[in-house]
Amino acid sequence: MATVILGFSAFFHDSAVALLIDGEIVAAAQEERFTRIKGDASFPKNAIAYVLQEANITSAELDAVAFYEKPLLKFERLLENYHAFVPKGLKSFLKAMPLWLKDKLFIRKKIKEHFKEIGFEGVPIFFPEHHLSHAASAFYPSPFDKATILTVDGVGEWNTMTIGMGDGNSIKILREQHYPHSLGLLYSAFTYFLGFKVNSGEYKVMGLASYGNPDAEVTLTFVQKISEKLVDVRQDGSLLLNMDYFDFAVNLTMTKDEKWQSLFGLTRRKRDQELTQKHANLALAVQLVLEECTAKLVQTAISLTGCPNLVMAGGVALNSVNNGKLLKNPEVGKLWIQPAAGDAGGALGAALAVWHIHMGKERKALNTDHMNFGYLGPAFTQQHVFNMSKLHPELNPKQIEDEDELLFITAKAISEGQIVGWFQGRMEFGPRALGNRSILADPRNPEMQRKINSQIKFRESFRPFAPSVLEEDAQEYFELDEASPYMLLVQKVKAYRLKVNAKNEVGLMERLSQIRSDIPSVTHVDCSARIQTVSKSSNPLFWKLLKAYKDLTGYGILINTSFNVKDEPIVCTPADAIRCFKQTGMDILVLGNTIFTKPQKESLKKEPPSPDRK
Repeated sequence: MATVILGFSAFFHDSAVALLIDGEIVAAAQEERFTRIKGDASFPKNAIAYVLQEANITSAELDAVAFYEKPLLKFERLLENYHAFVPKGLKSFLKAMPLWLKDKLFIRKKIKEHFKEIGFEGVPIFFPEHHLSHAASAFYPSPFDKATILTVDGVGEWNTMTIGMGDGNSIKILREQHYPHSLGLLYSAFTYFLGFKVNSGEYKVMGLASYGNPDAEVTLTFVQKISEKLVDVRQDGSLLLNMDYFDFAVNLTMTKDEKWQSLFGLTRRKRDQELTQKHANLALAVQLVLEECTAKLVQTAISLTGCPNLVMAGGVALNSVNNGKLLKNPEVGKLWIQPAAGDAGGALGAALAVWHIHMGKERKALNTDHMNFGYLGPAFTQQHVFNMSKLHPELNPKQIEDEDELLFITAKAISEGQIVGWFQGRMEFGPRALGNRSILADPRNPEMQRKINSQIKFRESFRPFAPSVLEEDAQEYFELDEASPYMLLVQKVKAYRLKVNAKNEVGLMERLSQIRSDIPSVTHVDCSARIQTVSKSSNPLFWKLLKAYKDLTGYGILINTSFNVKDEPIVCTPADAIRCFKQTGMDILVLGNTIFTKPQKESLKKEPPSPDRK
């Protein structure tokens, strides 16, 4: 009889659920996709309902539940933290304690009550440590029999970083870094100081860092000040934060603003305040410190394990610029990163830890990626799409039975400058749209980056867009020697494709309009790109679309950004897609085999495939 394990994360941010059957990942999804609340931290009842339905599992067939951390150990850290900083932090203590005493201290009881409410009683509940959940999510789905494991984030219970060794079905933790000394919290402090939201805006800091001038004296001075005043990075990659500059241990904010203002000559940026070159240089400075620290951690980790295969998880593993540097690190043999590296992936890791560590089950089918390329969420039938077409006749729904014709129409629309919402197959697990819940556009068009940011995503104009490229063509465009199916690696656009080596003399925002290559809308200001490689096996339909686009234009590459707008989750259902389509400047929507257009776009014609197309 099959063993069914449900892992979940909740009650902090980014609640999620993953379901294993005999150790195989059957389904996984974040709660935010169903509630439409970005980063939803609530008990993931909707995601639970989905994964059980996907597997056709009833409550009686569930063998174990795994929560992604140990709540009592986290409570211990909270108490000891306040005790260490007495009498500071009274305001934060008084706010946190009632919440903990009411809900979080008794999470085991609360979890049982939640499961009872949805019809599950008597299922054993396991509580692996937070960083063990991260480590399990990184190692067990990877293609390696043995691997060095590095997990880095803000904080779990006590740990902020671990180095481990994965061997067969076992994980051994070799080194730990403890709170409050945290590389993730250091980066989050700069996220806060630069005016972005902690736990969701860190990738904005990474994007802004590319606008920084690495040769400018001010950038070098910022790096020096960070290293001298804020953080002591040791030779082995461990670090000590100077808590005289940080407020997160005792208050409800990240930084001591007056000290930071004095140190950097900048006031903390307000959310809608204009970004300047100085902000970009500061973002670059902390990015460089993060890269230096991670490189030292990797060197230490691999020297401890003797294994050059590296797997990573934890929020810092989502820093794709840093990942790209590690890809070229001579210490690293092969690199695999959990695509849902944050707390959502902890749900998967918790379930895998129970299966492999508690139950002692061996791993199967090594030398392959077990994440199903991230396509672990819900899919919808053509009947769902048909229902949408009946509800929205004003969107001129046209059902295209022939797949080649559908792909040709879509590719042609993109080549003519139209922006396409692309909704197909199973929803992606993790923060990236990988070709099933995507907005697609022409990377050759220099106006697309500005247009999509302003008219579709409604977000900051400096934000870059990622390319999705035919795996077999990736080396033609980028300095990338291996597959990157999860859009987690940043590499340079190849020199021979670059048209202009843009300089930094012009203003920060003016640099956006400078054309750097023949694929300008996916070439960032530092001539880099965050790449998704698409293979015939990873996503056959998306691969065919890229191939159709190449047949038309000679370019097997598209802009691929997530199907959502700023501060909203990626769309989950056809209804979500229709709503987002109607509220933005997208030109056409392809839902399954049905094309929707807006009234002003009625001129879109169905054209048959040209006879010489393959």
